[in-house]
Amino acid sequence: MRTPRACPLPPRTLLARYAQAEGFADCYTSEVDGAVSLARFVEAFYTGAVIRLERRLLGWFASRPSTDGEARELAHAERTDFAAWHVEDRTANELLLGDWTGRTRSWLMVMPPEAGGRRTRVYFGSAVVPVTTRTGRVGRGLLFHALLGFHRVYSRVLLGSAVSGLRRLREA
Repeated sequence: MRTPRACPLPPRTLLARYAQAEGFADCYTSEVDGAVSLARFVEAFYTGAVIRLERRLLGWFASRPSTDGEARELAHAERTDFAAWHVEDRTANELLLGDWTGRTRSWLMVMPPEAGGRRTRVYFGSAVVPVTTRTGRVGRGLLFHALLGFHRVYSRVLLGSAVSGLRRLREA
């Protein structure tokens, strides 16, 4: 297992549409041993210890509770709403979620091992949709800029937790 790192957003992904103009999109990646399906990755991501705490906070402060069972249903395309997110788009290897405010997106992708390869590359990214202020200015807002450093660290922590969760699921 490798430490999550920032990387360029792969072109033609579901998240790429939000990297245009005033939008913001980032991307983090890691590798895991063996073949990993999108469903396994999504389940590991949304049932990990770190995101579980975030989900609990969303339940308390935003009245958007969720369970690990619902995370598994999301992973297996059996539900389209989960905690503060809804499925915006899905392919065999990608999942794009929008939050209830319409301001942010979360994205997960797996890139299976190439022929003869032994590692699956997993990706996690986020996007912030620009807003137009009353003055007509388009931007991401002061809060975005204030929290960007935290976001970068937190994204790596979330992906690292998911990679650890994939190991846990494999051993179960």
